[in-house]
Amino acid sequence: MWDPDVYLAFSGHRNRPFYELVSRVGLERARRVVDLGCGPGHLTRYLARRWPGAVIEALDSSPEMVAAAAERGIDATTGDLRDWKPKPDTDVVVSNAALHCVPEHSDLLVRWVDELAPGSWIAVQIPGNFETPSHAAVRALARREPYAKLMRDIPFRVGAVVQSPAYYAELLMDTGCKVDVWETTYLHQLTGEHPVLDWITGSALVPVRERLSDESWQQFRQELIPLLTGRR
Repeated sequence: MWDPDVYLAFSGHRNRPFYELVSRVGLERARRVVDLGCGPGHLTRYLARRWPGAVIEALDSSPEMVAAAAERGIDATTGDLRDWKPKPDTDVVVSNAALHCVPEHSDLLVRWVDELAPGSWIAVQIPGNFETPSHAAVRALARREPYAKLMRDIPFRVGAVVQSPAYYAELLMDTGCKVDVWETTYLHQLTGEHPVLDWITGSALVPVRERLSDESWQQFRQELIPLLTGRR
């Protein structure tokens, strides 16, 4: 279960890739703008300001996130990105930090290009941090007992899920798209007693929390802290 409040705790840091992504979209006016993986809707509101005359369409797989988006005035729908199809007037498709959750996202991108009208824009941001120490620590602890039996079928994402920038550039150029692809590494200065733990609680640890009781969840967090800090 996604918790919008926990996810938004570091919104200033998490939002930077979105703003840099959307700034590259060179379309002044749009009829319909779609936010795929809209989360709690705080960034969808920016799309409405960027294209004030457009119909804003928003989709997320989490009912909790969709409810949070509704509280912000966003008419969002609960659904699966894999089932989404563009309406004829769709001019801009934005997907920020969502497609890495879909293993077959390369096929999705190609399909969207085929289904969108000529001149449409697709702006996608995919995290590539799955081999960082924090993600590696989560996977390592999840392989230990008593957690392994509960989490053996969780599709923990690893680096291979996300391809290189060159791969996506070639993939989209082969469809006839004009492509602008780049990779950015963000270094965040986080504060708090256990800031990295707090950060991944709102993202990477979501499937872990879903599998554990309250007691086991607190135990997992305590055992994870030394792995994150290097103090064993």
